[in-house]
Amino acid sequence: MKKLRIFMVVAGLIFGVLAALLTVFGNPANMGLCAACFYRDIVGALGFHRAEAVQYIRPEIIGIGLGAFISALIFKDFRTRGGSGTLIRFVLGMFFMVGALVFLGCPVRAVLRLAGGDLNGITAILGIIAGVLIGIYFLKRGFNLGRATAVKKVAGWIMPLGMLLLLVFLLAKPTFIFFTEKGPGAMHAAVIISLVVGLIVGVLAQRTRMCFVGGWRDLFLVKDTYLFSGIAAFFVGALIVNLFTHNVHIGFVDQPIAHTMHIWNFLSMLLVGLSGTLLGGCPLRQTVLAAEGDTDAVVTILGLAAGAAICHNFNIAASAKGLATFSATAVIAGLIITCLIGFFMSREN
Repeated sequence: MKKLRIFMVVAGLIFGVLAALLTVFGNPANMGLCAACFYRDIVGALGFHRAEAVQYIRPEIIGIGLGAFISALIFKDFRTRGGSGTLIRFVLGMFFMVGALVFLGCPVRAVLRLAGGDLNGITAILGIIAGVLIGIYFLKRGFNLGRATAVKKVAGWIMPLGMLLLLVFLLAKPTFIFFTEKGPGAMHAAVIISLVVGLIVGVLAQRTRMCFVGGWRDLFLVKDTYLFSGIAAFFVGALIVNLFTHNVHIGFVDQPIAHTMHIWNFLSMLLVGLSGTLLGGCPLRQTVLAAEGDTDAVVTILGLAAGAAICHNFNIAASAKGLATFSATAVIAGLIITCLIGFFMSREN
């Protein structure tokens, strides 16, 4: 167990260093690697939303999926399964994305933003913790999405084949794929650098079960610091790189791709923490699970994609200027629906 914990810390440090370096190589500031934001960009590139500033097929996501898939095959962790609360997972994934795009970042980016001096990351992390604690309440009440069962092996290959198709689209640039010319989507590291980083992160995340929601859940639910040590090490690794490259700018205001509406930063990430706890993991973890053959995780990712499209098509996603027209409404609706799911999917009812 001690060796596993050391490996997790090393993996977290490497992940943090690489994520921070991606900003040096061209990714948006304090967004070296954000799973929710990058899925949103991919959804835009495929034309499911038309927010021109955020359309790009992010190689990091492709790399994470393929790296985790290769690792799962090598270490015999690839097992096709599914059928565990499929539709509920889709809905929870959708509301996870609503929360992430109102805050402007997933749990990974919340830590990255804090490592870059953005104190709004503190508000976000407090929101995640609050959401995780509410999720733990439902877990203790017996919340359960049901047992997954074995499915045909071909179902488990859909996700890695989809990642390869995205890579083809990225390299070939067919006319039906959209690429941002100005805005965050146009800010990216070279494809090969992003892909290699993604592959490394995918392997590390698959071997360690790294999760930026599960770490908080285990810390408070069973007092286990294994997953949390990865989060802490990630912060340290990113902070070291940011200090070395003079990319730490402490404050709440004038932070890159961020707003200072604190109560909504808190509530949106509360929604992220709650939905992530009920789902059993953040988008990074869901990507790894999907690469291991978990078709329920694939459905969760489809929910994330649908959430991204809804957020940008229906004026929900926030911006650096603040909330959009329906940001607050969507977050409140998400919190109510997610709590109802937690309540009615508990054995005590």
